[in-house]
Amino acid sequence: MAITITDGISPTFSSASTRASNLHCCFWNSTQRLTSVAFDRLTSRKFGIDVKLKATVNPYSYTDEVRPEERKSLTDFLVEAGDFVRSDGGDGGPPRWFSPLECGARAPGSPLLLYLPGIDGTGLGLIRQHKRLGEIFDIWCLHFPVKDRTPARDLVKLIEKTVRSEHYRFPNRPIYIVGESIGASLALDVAASNPDIDLVLILANPVTRFNNFMLQPLLGLLEILPDEVPSLITENFGFNQEMFETMLNETDAVKMGRGLLGDFFATSSNLPTLIRIFPKDTLLWKLQLLKSASASVNSQMDTVNAQTLILLSGRDQWLMNKEDIERLRGALPRCEVRELENNGQFLFLEDGVDLVTIIKRAYYYRRGNSLDYISDYILPTPFEFKEYEESQRLLTAVTSPVFLSTLNNGAVVRSLAGIPSEGPVLYVGNHMLLGMELHAIALHFLKERNILLRGLAHPLMFTKKIGSKLPDMQLYDLFRIIGAVPVSGMNFYKLLRSKAHVALYPGGVREALHRKGEEYKLFWPEHSEFVRIASKFGAKIIPYGAVGEDDLCEMVLDYDDQMKIPFLKNLIEEITQDSVNLRNDEEGELGKQDLHVPGIVPKIPGRFYVYFGKPIETEGREKELNNKEKAHEVYLEVKSEVERCMTYLKMKRETDPYRNILPRSLYYLSHGFSSQIPTFDLRNH
Repeated sequence: MAITITDGISPTFSSASTRASNLHCCFWNSTQRLTSVAFDRLTSRKFGIDVKLKATVNPYSYTDEVRPEERKSLTDFLVEAGDFVRSDGGDGGPPRWFSPLECGARAPGSPLLLYLPGIDGTGLGLIRQHKRLGEIFDIWCLHFPVKDRTPARDLVKLIEKTVRSEHYRFPNRPIYIVGESIGASLALDVAASNPDIDLVLILANPVTRFNNFMLQPLLGLLEILPDEVPSLITENFGFNQEMFETMLNETDAVKMGRGLLGDFFATSSNLPTLIRIFPKDTLLWKLQLLKSASASVNSQMDTVNAQTLILLSGRDQWLMNKEDIERLRGALPRCEVRELENNGQFLFLEDGVDLVTIIKRAYYYRRGNSLDYISDYILPTPFEFKEYEESQRLLTAVTSPVFLSTLNNGAVVRSLAGIPSEGPVLYVGNHMLLGMELHAIALHFLKERNILLRGLAHPLMFTKKIGSKLPDMQLYDLFRIIGAVPVSGMNFYKLLRSKAHVALYPGGVREALHRKGEEYKLFWPEHSEFVRIASKFGAKIIPYGAVGEDDLCEMVLDYDDQMKIPFLKNLIEEITQDSVNLRNDEEGELGKQDLHVPGIVPKIPGRFYVYFGKPIETEGREKELNNKEKAHEVYLEVKSEVERCMTYLKMKRETDPYRNILPRSLYYLSHGFSSQIPTFDLRNH
């Protein structure tokens, strides 16, 4: 890493001793599709696929061999941290910003990301995240020289100076602040002092109150420890891995030394670097700094207005109490907490933690004053898609979905060949129970056709009130990473304007949470607005039907049953009140949008079937379809076609010899698990 560190507001770069680090950026075209040029770079240089690629390759079809992007290692962190300490010189100088060279290439209009380090102070805590973050952010990292003793208040002033300067330059862009431990406290302090600046805070294991049970003995031990002890240990006695493991096993250090902290000391070669980063007086100062910064935050927490994402490790929490996180969650008006149960104190240096993916799943990436679900969305990388595909592998194996589409000549084929390549295209269909068809369709569109299907989804997947009993936002990560959008007239309009492929479910919650005996019954309002909006952009409308839920499970406790049980009735009413009702203007069954979880029991699995009908053209018909009666005729045509598709599938599946999982399992055993299982005969359509 070649940089010049400066104590000015902006970081500068240097080419001296540069280890060139080529950043392979992804280029997205206007129809939200990963281009073959970008895929060639992603796969051949970052994901380790050894096959010879052609320009027409679909990047999402080769996920079996896709691997995570190669990133710098913990050893790289220690080596570069050692270089930083040596470059600080005798007095070290004041804190200053630097920008890593591997973050040099980024998309136009990328927001600024300021990184405030944890207790190490090097500013290299994001070293394993630099490449991916550098594609979508302008990254500045703050470095604290080892011998620097700048008070917390002055550090906040330094950060504020940068924040205000950059806000003045780009008033319509958010400024991201990523902070760990000390850095998290400083970030909250800056946000409290600048409530009118658009800040997005990402806080890893923030410490706003001390875990005194662990901290006070540590401070006491450091106070009485002679300054010469660390150097005497390394110079005169050595320090090897066996000795460190013995120490961990035989002392209370086991409470805080496992996980990545143990990895730091795993070899004796790392110890000199760590001692240079953490001499006794510096470690004492950092702990006192943390105490001072957290006290300042607590005194003005009620003025923080920043959008905040808290990342909480599941283990190695020896400086923080989880009760404080709940207090933070309640105090911050726009806060989401995400738990990473299998990770330790130093989140961003651990394997399996990708900050860009976390930000994308949480829908926390934006370039303007507010989130634009269309233009701010970033396509999944091949590896992110692989993770998505693996999360659906069991359901896919159990249901063996059959996808049918209709060609221009009316022929029905077992593929998505009848789906138009270019948008805008509007897919209008039915919901099966719990929307269980959604993932299968979105996955298949990307895997077979490299088409991103933007589903219009219920707002509960994107927002949650503080204290609400609605499900945790992490439950909907898969919907968001694959492009789900909150249903609204504006989002629908903007999607079609961007020539997207859009999935619309007029039946909404009432259809997805239907009652006993209502399988495949449509609950559509008598509104034809989507027809008129589609005609404005000349979008093709493709009706489709999906069946198979009745072959997978049986409903035993529906909404009507649950409303007869007092505690379930109260729960349903509470969570429904916490959510957005999209059908306030509807009466009768269509207006019943109460949220609940149907009680179901599994069956011996059958099969899912999805059938896309022939496209209905609206291009050149805008004037005609502005007439409500004409638009309603097309609306009824779409609805009738969806019902016809479902009827066709229910009839034809009776002749499918592989409808049951048992013959499908035998077919897999004899033909291999990657083979496509046959279905009913399409010739008699």
